Amino acid sequence: MRFLSLATTALLGMAAMSTLAQAPTMDPNKVMRPGDPPGTRDSRPRSDNAGNISPADTTSNVALALPSSPAGLGGTPRDYRVSARASLVAGRTGEAQQSLEMAETRALGGSVSPDKASVPSDSVMVARIRGALHALGDGDKARAIALIDVALSG
Repeated sequence: MRFLSLATTALLGMAAMSTLAQAPTMDPNKVMRPGDPPGTRDSRPRSDNAGNISPADTTSNVALALPSSPAGLGGTPRDYRVSARASLVAGRTGEAQQSLEMAETRALGGSVSPDKASVPSDSVMVARIRGALHALGDGDKARAIALIDVALSG
């Protein structure tokens, strides 16, 4: 009987240790909260800084959620470029990255057929926006602003 009691205690202890080993980290910046749908602005982990744009600024295979663009969800490509410039001037690189990514998406316009989705766009505007994104990824805010200015003038 004593052996059965000892075996039961050991088994319960192993189960408890297994449960504790699987407990998520409690750092609120590193985990999603229950109910946060993936891909939304409320997703975690998040960052206010630009990142994962180029190999030089990629430190993780997880792209952090960025702040929303001041232009909102219904902006035009120009609205997003203006927002990106203002965000960069204010030092808000994550917001600038989000605005540039949205400007690029809007400039592409969804007119590409699925079988050509992996072919880079030959649009001059998309190339200018992409250039500004890469400058941001390289940490060159002045060049990113200059490229956005060129994109705004064209």
